[in-house]
Amino acid sequence: MLRIESAAYGGWDNNVRISNREVEAIVTGDVGPRIIRFAFKGQKNILAELPGQIGGRGEKKWMIRGGHRLWIAPEAKPRSYEPDNEPIRISVSAGRVTALQAPGPITGIQKRIELELDPDKNLLKLTHRLTNCGRKPFELSPWALTVMARRGTAIIPLPDKIPHFKRLTHNQQWSLWGYTDLGDPRWTFRPGYILFRQDPKRPPNKLGIAHREGWVAYHLGTTLFIKRFDRVENGCYPDGGVNFETFSNEEILELESLGPLTTLAPGRSVIHRETWSLHRNVPPCRTEADFARIAKLAAKC
Repeated sequence: MLRIESAAYGGWDNNVRISNREVEAIVTGDVGPRIIRFAFKGQKNILAELPGQIGGRGEKKWMIRGGHRLWIAPEAKPRSYEPDNEPIRISVSAGRVTALQAPGPITGIQKRIELELDPDKNLLKLTHRLTNCGRKPFELSPWALTVMARRGTAIIPLPDKIPHFKRLTHNQQWSLWGYTDLGDPRWTFRPGYILFRQDPKRPPNKLGIAHREGWVAYHLGTTLFIKRFDRVENGCYPDGGVNFETFSNEEILELESLGPLTTLAPGRSVIHRETWSLHRNVPPCRTEADFARIAKLAAKC
């Protein structure tokens, strides 16, 4: 059973809620495009909501707020930080919710997010679209940033191990930033996975990966969020060739997927897709068998 309706949320009156029997997503209409909530009905939001910013509008500078947003990579100011603090257009058609922002005054890029929720499963399909409404070609990478609630743990799968005598060349690409600290206790490096824990007492840290496993996850309490996305193997990606980045500071942790770099001619668009899922009663991961169970869940999404 799929339901789409208007809903007040977090101090905003003009939102749209899309839900089935178990889960719901809320898209803001007073700012955005932004998905501000994804959760089991009546339960804690897996996405972050930043106090003092939720319900705001009309600010002169960009506000993180929380939730899920669409950006332009490579990151640069002011183009990536183009404000999204004004009302947007939300439309509903054939079970799909579309959030459409006017072309940005700095970039001329129009941002659009489409949501399709499975009527019977806890699966949400997202289509991100960037359109060049300007007069000149624009090089960019679509960048989908999901801002997760505090005190959870990101789970990032790594490629299968290959014996030294079978392969002598590298099979992974990581990108580090000037503030990246691999000695930070929030990281746990296991044979097949990286864990990255959000800690309200720790400063910014970031890691980028050329990610081919197709999914990452976030575990908060007993709720598991899985985010699926693809890598185009012949694509050129920003930030040293990575299509996944994770960032955390005192307030949030982000799971960020990226599409290939492309040069958009005027009037042309680029699309980047993700699939989200939510899972109940998932215990903490402590053994390789625990991680294997999560990988099986991700494979079914």
